[in-house]
Amino acid sequence: MSAREAPTPVTVEHDPDAAEPVVRFTAAGTELLRYRYRPALPAAECPCPYAHPLRTLSGGVVTGNRPHDHRWHKGLAMTASHLSGQNFWGGGTYVPGAPGHGYRDLPNVGRLDHAGFASLSPGDRPALTEEVHWRTSGGEHWLTEERTLAVRDVEPARGSWTLEFRTALHNVRGAALEFGSPTVFGRELAGYCGFFWRGPRSFTGGRVLLSDGSREDTAMGRTGDWLAFTGEFDEEDGAATLVFAAAPENPGHPPHWFVRSEPYPVVNPSLAFFTPRQLPAGGTLRLRYRMVIADGAWDAGRITAHLAEHPW
Repeated sequence: MSAREAPTPVTVEHDPDAAEPVVRFTAAGTELLRYRYRPALPAAECPCPYAHPLRTLSGGVVTGNRPHDHRWHKGLAMTASHLSGQNFWGGGTYVPGAPGHGYRDLPNVGRLDHAGFASLSPGDRPALTEEVHWRTSGGEHWLTEERTLAVRDVEPARGSWTLEFRTALHNVRGAALEFGSPTVFGRELAGYCGFFWRGPRSFTGGRVLLSDGSREDTAMGRTGDWLAFTGEFDEEDGAATLVFAAAPENPGHPPHWFVRSEPYPVVNPSLAFFTPRQLPAGGTLRLRYRMVIADGAWDAGRITAHLAEHPW
């Protein structure tokens, strides 16, 4: 937090009796995010808890939800396109080889079930901590996840705030699990798996910048400490910059980035872009990410200065 700004109060409101139960985080007069933990979704979309909408401090929405091109894209979510033969992503599964090469709708789409909140706290570090059960299409419980979403560094004078996402994935299957992606199975540069953001349609064609200076045409599949995406809003004037960063202690840091601005905006620090990731029976995979949500178009200098001022 800048010395020039006093901490900005953040409220956490839980509405468990709504038709779709939600948790809301609000600061400086803006609802920053709405967390939907028991959404009513078709089974083929891999129902799961997710955040949508996310907003800038000025109120601009920076997530897309159930777009017509990929109904299973849900704001900001935790996913696994390939997990030991199961699909915790939604939609079709990429299948290698002939016949049937490409995406196929298979009866392998699982679900992520909200099992309860361990805490919902405003305070200095407003956060929710949730238990999520990953269940296969056949109902088998494979992963118990402890997930935390925390709002931090709310700075109205700079027009920015940060969402920190922490997850601990504990393998309760009784056998090893393997995370993969379409690229692992042969599709070029389609390495998505894990923490996944879908942007609003107006951000299509936005600017991508990787920490090593790469732009969208070269950033796909590269590694970097952070990746920024700048898009412009429809209806209202202005732009927003989202800065995604992975914690240094994450396994495989820095991550390989899956990113597109065309034909739609998405960002994912992949768990298994080129090679599968093993999680032994009884093992736990711990990951931490941050997402700076800022009004305006930030350049590399401003991004690096902000991240240096807010270290892990």
